[in-house]
Amino acid sequence: MNNIIQIKNLRKVYRMGNERVVALDNINLDINKGECCCILGTSGSGKSTLLNMIAGLEKPTKGQISIKGNRIDKMNEKQVTKFRQQNVGFVFQSYNLLPNLTALENVAMPMIFAGISKKKREKEAKKMLAAVGLEDRLHHRPSQMSGGQQQRVSIARAFVGTPEIVFADEPTGNLDTKTTMEVMELITKITQKNNQTLIIVTHDVETSVYANRVIHVRDGLIEKIDVNEKNEIEIKQEA
Repeated sequence: MNNIIQIKNLRKVYRMGNERVVALDNINLDINKGECCCILGTSGSGKSTLLNMIAGLEKPTKGQISIKGNRIDKMNEKQVTKFRQQNVGFVFQSYNLLPNLTALENVAMPMIFAGISKKKREKEAKKMLAAVGLEDRLHHRPSQMSGGQQQRVSIARAFVGTPEIVFADEPTGNLDTKTTMEVMELITKITQKNNQTLIIVTHDVETSVYANRVIHVRDGLIEKIDVNEKNEIEIKQEA
């Protein structure tokens, strides 16, 4: 496997009045193309800050973040936004769907910014919604769907256009156990099929079992890294 993300000596310090809070301290991590990597930690551990750094949503205080050989930490707002549009998808805990748009319109939206024609947008959105089992919910708005269905729309939106990297921020935080399993199996199946890199941020140990590697974060540090050999074997067999 080739490294698609490289993090070197990453440090993030927030200033709160006269106080300095070290959110991340000297993080070094490589993530491989096609890998499902879980960043696991409790609230306040620094896991969400690490996700924000990798995704270019925040600038580090010190250190380097490279994606596909591109220094994200050196990009300005316009450059990093364009880079995300071309390479990245997001799945959020709160779904982040626009309430006045249908499932089809929500999924098609990222392709508007990519300049894709309406006809192709709708075709790709329908295909992706069918892949997540929502072909009969195309014209339903979020308020007309269950939490699990809304998260499936969020997943379809993240994966439409087959981005090389997908970030999932607490993707099962609002779901029950049964729906959590369904959603995680769906996400990992899609990423394995398309050889996409998936980075999950969660506090939930049950969610982390779907990853190839689990990065345990505590007090802004990588405490340990566990390799899930079962998932490694399954991916090799799929390939």
